[in-house]
Amino acid sequence: MKKLIAAALTTTALVTPAFADDHGGMGIEEFRIGILGGENAQDRMTSNECFRAKTEELLGVPTKLFTPADYDGVIQGLLGGTIDMAWLGASSYAKTWLTDPEAVEPVLVKVNVDGSYGYHSIGFARKDSGIASLADMEGKTFGFGDPNSTSGYLIPSIEIPQETGASMESGDYFGEVRFTGGHEQTIVAVANGDVDGGVTWADGLGAWEDGYNSGALRKASDAGLVDMNELVQIWKSAPIPEGPIVLRKDLPERVKVDMTALMASLPYMDADCAYNFMAGEALGMMPINHDAYISIIEARKSKM
Repeated sequence: MKKLIAAALTTTALVTPAFADDHGGMGIEEFRIGILGGENAQDRMTSNECFRAKTEELLGVPTKLFTPADYDGVIQGLLGGTIDMAWLGASSYAKTWLTDPEAVEPVLVKVNVDGSYGYHSIGFARKDSGIASLADMEGKTFGFGDPNSTSGYLIPSIEIPQETGASMESGDYFGEVRFTGGHEQTIVAVANGDVDGGVTWADGLGAWEDGYNSGALRKASDAGLVDMNELVQIWKSAPIPEGPIVLRKDLPERVKVDMTALMASLPYMDADCAYNFMAGEALGMMPINHDAYISIIEARKSKM
């Protein structure tokens, strides 16, 4: 907690004069922010517009949001140099690093209201389905999100078989296992009865009826896509390290310093903007580095 507060005070001091500087010497002509899939493109654009505008004002160059259809679109953009920054899931970071260790660097991680920086993969179903646990899902249809999602695929694909004693292949324990395309798609698919159960992410803090404090369930609830009272939790993973915000390593150092300062200061500068950017209620952001994701990288290797 002390580290978080100290970082915020330091970065607030750093970010303030930057707005007044002449950014002609930044060394970039534009700045491109990639937004992972998980909700529809328009909602992603809307949620991140305030952050885009603040970035453009800070850097003094046109700033664009990119919303590829899947996680891999953002990963490939970072690897190819067509995206400068993204908030990745831990598994997406692992894939990026395994493909090219020199492509990006983690700079910050979201901190929950309790001071932790973890979250959970949450298994859920419709309350009126009679499904209350994984045991009730035998023979039924199960929905993953995106193959590059930590909570929407990687972790549940490892932990759920440990509980069921069976693989995640269709017909083994579950009647059918399918990918929906992202977190929002999974939530809507369960709510509509297109799949019997699925997984998404949440911080696991606060009230279920609100979709917890932050995460995909909270965003879907806030957006009116689901009534959480109609859903029930059926499984919860062990804590997962929150994914990092990454910047391309070959960006000018001034850009990296200014962007890190902006993000760390955001909850104090504009609470509403921070709420949208961080997918719900959060304490703020703290520095993070590669070492925090070694366990996820090893888990990702096990799936290769």
